[in-house]
Formats: sequence, structure tokens, C-alpha cells
Amino acid sequence: MASLFETCKSMDQLKQIHSHTIKTGLTSNPVLQNRLISSCCTCEWGDMKYARQMFDTMSEPSVFIWNTMIKGYSRIDFPENGVSMYLEMLSRNFRPDRYTFPFLLKGFTRDIALERGKELHCHVVKYGFDSNVFVQNSLVHMYSSCGWIDMARGVFDLSQTSDVVTWNVMMSGYNRIKKFIESIKLFDEMERKGLLPTSVTLVLVLSACSKLKDLDYGKWVHKYVKERRVEPSLMLENALIDMYATCGKMNLALEIFRNMKTRDVISWTPIVAGFTNVGEVDLARKYFDQMPERDYVSWTAMIDGYLRVNRFKEALALFREMQTSNIKPDEFTMVSVLTACAHLGALELGEWIKTYIDKNKIKNDVYVGNALIDMYFKCGSVEKAQRIFKEMPRIDKFTWTAMILGLAINGQGEEALDMFSKMLKASIAPDDITYIGVLCACTHTGMVDMGRKFFIDMTSKHGIEPNVAHYGCMVDLLGRAGHLKKAHEFIKNMPMKPNSIVWSALLGACRVHKDVEMAEMVAKQILELEPENGAVYVLLCNIYAACKRWENLRKLRQLMVDRGIKKTPGCSLIEMSGIVHEFVAGDQSHPQSKEIYSKLDEMTRDLKFSGYSPDTSEISLDVGEEDKETALNRHSEKLAIAFALFSSEPGVTIRIVKNLRMCVDCHRVAKLVSKVYNREVIVRDKTRFHHFRHGSCSCKDYW
Repeated sequence: MASLFETCKSMDQLKQIHSHTIKTGLTSNPVLQNRLISSCCTCEWGDMKYARQMFDTMSEPSVFIWNTMIKGYSRIDFPENGVSMYLEMLSRNFRPDRYTFPFLLKGFTRDIALERGKELHCHVVKYGFDSNVFVQNSLVHMYSSCGWIDMARGVFDLSQTSDVVTWNVMMSGYNRIKKFIESIKLFDEMERKGLLPTSVTLVLVLSACSKLKDLDYGKWVHKYVKERRVEPSLMLENALIDMYATCGKMNLALEIFRNMKTRDVISWTPIVAGFTNVGEVDLARKYFDQMPERDYVSWTAMIDGYLRVNRFKEALALFREMQTSNIKPDEFTMVSVLTACAHLGALELGEWIKTYIDKNKIKNDVYVGNALIDMYFKCGSVEKAQRIFKEMPRIDKFTWTAMILGLAINGQGEEALDMFSKMLKASIAPDDITYIGVLCACTHTGMVDMGRKFFIDMTSKHGIEPNVAHYGCMVDLLGRAGHLKKAHEFIKNMPMKPNSIVWSALLGACRVHKDVEMAEMVAKQILELEPENGAVYVLLCNIYAACKRWENLRKLRQLMVDRGIKKTPGCSLIEMSGIVHEFVAGDQSHPQSKEIYSKLDEMTRDLKFSGYSPDTSEISLDVGEEDKETALNRHSEKLAIAFALFSSEPGVTIRIVKNLRMCVDCHRVAKLVSKVYNREVIVRDKTRFHHFRHGSCSCKDYW
């Protein structure tokens, strides 16, 4: 019979052995009963339902059998059944032994630990196992897993053990709740007590160094490994690579990597992630392509690398490659892909990702929910973002902030402020990012006095010191309302040095209100900070052109030539049938270029019939009026609109992402297109969203 158990590899085979014991009258043999139930409870292929059926036939199960059943429920992550088994054990007057509690506590989830943990700790003391090192380790693990780190430390301190495993469990608990400094302090304490760490200890402390980016301590641990001649293991070498790569020391990470005798996917992944962190994305891709195997972590690391350098199309292309490789993504991958969709304005693909998450039962936690909200807002789909918010089972401060910012940038300032009010009523403390959204909301609704009040409330009510971004919002608010001198005074009274973004907010207001003198002064300030800022030269050119200051315009254009300043070409993205199309001004590289320009001519004729006349006021070229109109007609967003008109069904919303501020003429064209073709047109430009409906824009012609 013993040889049969040793060769047993499945439940079918085990059931045959069980049948044999019944036929031969050996079912009551305690040794065979133990082997049968142990196989069900401890083997990977074991069936706990079958174990329970056999258990129920036993009149007097031994404590060993009770413990084995409890261990089995922990193995399959059914801690509730384990607790029920333990309580049944007590009710039948069986006393637990030193193995019962480690088996029981090992399988505890956070919820069951919170519900039953302290009660079972009392049982540990009652039955006299509080000084047993295995039970102590289980208690430390249980308390740290449910966030009661002080209780875990209390058990640890009372144990006064020299068992390194207990120290490792405590360090692991600190790492789990991101108290990495405490983990390092514990390692120092081990050193003072003369305890010899294991490779697990060293991995834990290196992990803490990695999270803290504490290169000096990490190097000290590496030196310790060398001097104490700690036997190198794959796990320890991987931890050293991760620490050096996270701290940006890729030369040291590669030195260890190249000298490794064996490598696994965990060895390669920090090399890929490390190069993406230092901006060497192409080098990261080189190592990624060389990996003999890849898991979802390595794929996500590479996708994140493309996000870091704003190569969003490549991020999505890599995700598609991940799909064809049959690697199932996790929630972190989904957040990265949704971020790429958000930046590209790829709503259709974002919708597909949401369906994919639901269909494949990927963990839809608060981070995924926040990413979905961000994606919908950045694609201009306000209603769907609001629907996600209402459906989320749990929301955090970042969810509220995403809603406030999203509503604000989409021109729904009053709704954003209403959301902020609800946030405060829910006793959620705002942060500095939240207040950027609040001040943007005031800007979009023109509520100057309300904006000033919120600016003061930041410090007086919530103790948040305004940073340069908040001052920029206030300058934008005052400038939009036409208070240019007050905005300038506000800048002069800032407690910190204003950056180019603050000055640019005032320069934008100067363009709208045609204040040439102040615009020249502001442009000078920006160029002192950023001499190569081409956008400033272009905006000042537009102001000169709008105010017919031709001599100033000529001199400025000559200055741009002399300094080698080049205008950033306008670029517009539009998604059609899940594919992101890119247009630049005057672009003829698109495969359907002929149809696009034909539709553009037709669209221009339709709009002129409805009263459109090109606004060439911002064209700073020294050419005739007809050439100016031709230049205007080739702007990237007009090409994107023309493409959308013949590529999508009537009534379908047109969504465009533009890298620069929309010019006056393109803004006028988009308004007319929304009216003449009965299409909603949503454009996300460099400064804000424009929702064009029935001939008007959500920005109220201020941008």
C-alpha cells in the first residue's frame, strides 16, 4: 500500500486506492486513513471535498487529522472553513497542539484576520503556545498581513527570540505595509545582537533599500555579502540587481547580471525597468527582446517605459504584441494601457480595454477605476467618466481629484465645484492637486472672487501652501477676466520665482485682450527663463499680426531666423476604428490624402455657404491674403476633421487631440462644422478642452 501512495499522482488514482482499502477491509486502519486524508489535503491535485467526506466517516479523528484538514483549507485559501474545523475540533473536546495554530493562521486573509485574529491569539495564550516560535511567527505574519503592525511588533518583542525566521517575518511585515525604514532598523538590530542573517533576510533588506532608493545602505549590504562570503543565490543576486537598477546605477546592475551563472525572468525585468527609469528606452527594448521568457511584469515594465518618454503609440503596439503572446495582463498593465489611451485620445481602444477587464475578470480596483475616469475625461467623454465614478465600490482622494480636474478641464466648472463640495462633506481632505482642479474650475466659469476665496482657503482651512502651479491658475483666472494689471501684480508678489508657465498664462491673456505692450514685457520674462522657447515667439508673432504691428512682426521673425528658433509643427491625432491617425500641418503622407483634401475643399465650400470667412489675423507670414487662406486650410485639425467626416457615420462624435493651442480660424471652423454637419466635435489642445456643439464652444471663445 505504501508503494501505491508513493506513485499516486491524481485524485482518480487516490480514489482507486481508497476503493482497494474498502474491498480489503482496511478502511479503519489509522495509518491508511492518515495517508488518504493527507494526500487530499497537501497534494496540489488534492480535493478537500473528498477529504471532508472521508473525515466525516471517522468516529475519533486524531489531532493529526484535525490539523491536516485545517492545513488543507489553508492551502486552497479557504480560511473560513479552517476556522470552522478548528471550532468543531474544540466542540468535540479535542485539544489543539503546537501545529494547529501555524496551520490555521498561515491561510488567513486580511478580512478573516481582522475578524478572528485577536480571538485566536487569546486561544494561543490559553493553551500555552505563546512561547512557541512557530506559533509566534504565525501571529507576527497574521497581524502584519492585516495592517496591525504594532500588534505584530508586540508579539515579536515579547518573543525575544534569536530565531532568524521570526526576524524575517517581522521585516517582511514592515515591507508589506511600506515601512521600509523600520525594516532597515530591524536589520541593524540583528547586527547588534550578533544574529546571522539568512539570504532571505538580505533580500528583504535589499528590497527596502530599493523602495527607499537608499543606494549607500544597499552598497553596504552588498559589501556585507562579499565580506561574509554569503553563498550567492539567484534570489539574492536578483535583489542586488533590482536595488542598483532602481537607484539608477545600471553599470553596477549589469556587472552582477553578466556574472550570474543562471538567470530567470526576475533577473531580466529590473534591467529592463532600470533602463526605462533613466530614459534609455531603446536600450531597455534591446534587453526586453533578448529575454528568453517574459511574464506580465516584464511586459508592463516595458509598456511603462514607453509611457515615460511619451511614446504612447509604441506602448499600445507592445500591448497588442503582449496579447498575441498569450500573456494575461494584470491590473497594473491595464492602468498603463489606459494611460496611453488617455494621452492619445483613443476612446474606442479605451472602451475595448474596459470590456477586456470585465470579460477576463481582471482585478478592477480603485487604481483601474481612477485610470478609467482619467481616460474618459481626456477623451472628452464626461458622461462615461461620471458613470464609472458612480459604479465604483470604493473611491479614494485621487478618485475625487480626478473627477474635479476632469470636469474642470472639460469646461464644466460648476459641476467640478459641486464635486469638491461633496468631497469635503465626505470628510476627504483635499491635497494640492485637488486645488489645482478647483482653481481651474473657477477659471472656466469666470468666478474670480470664488477663485480668490479658494486660494485663501487652501492655507487657512487645509494647511496647503500654494505652489507655483496654483499661482499660475490664479494668473489665468485674472487674465481671463481681463484683469491683466492685477494678474501682473499677483505675479510680482509671488513668494517664489515665477516660472515660464505662470508668465505664459499672462501672455495668453494678452493675446486675447490684445495688450501688445504687456505681451512684449511678458515674452521678455519668459525668454530670459527659456531662450529657446519657440512657442513664445510664435504667440508674440500672432499678437503682432492680430494688432497689425507689421514692423514689430518683421523684426521678431528675423530674430527667430538669426537665433535658429523653429516653430513646433502642429500635429493632430484622431482615432478611427481603433487606429490612431496622425496629421501635421500640410500633411500629404496619409494613404487617403487625396480623399482628405477633396473633402476639405467640399467642407470649406459648405462652411462658406453658411457664412464662413477665413480669419487670417494670426497668420504672420508675409504673403498675400489668398496664400494665407491656403496655409490656414492645411492646419492639422482641419485635415483630421475632413478625414473624420468621410470615415465615420453621420452623427458620430469627432474627437481630436492637438499638440498646440487651436488658432482662431480652426476654432471658428470647428464651431461651424458642429452646426452644419450636426456633429459634436471635441478637441483637446495644449491648454484645454473644446466641446463644440450646435455652433458654440464650451470654452466660450476664451482659450
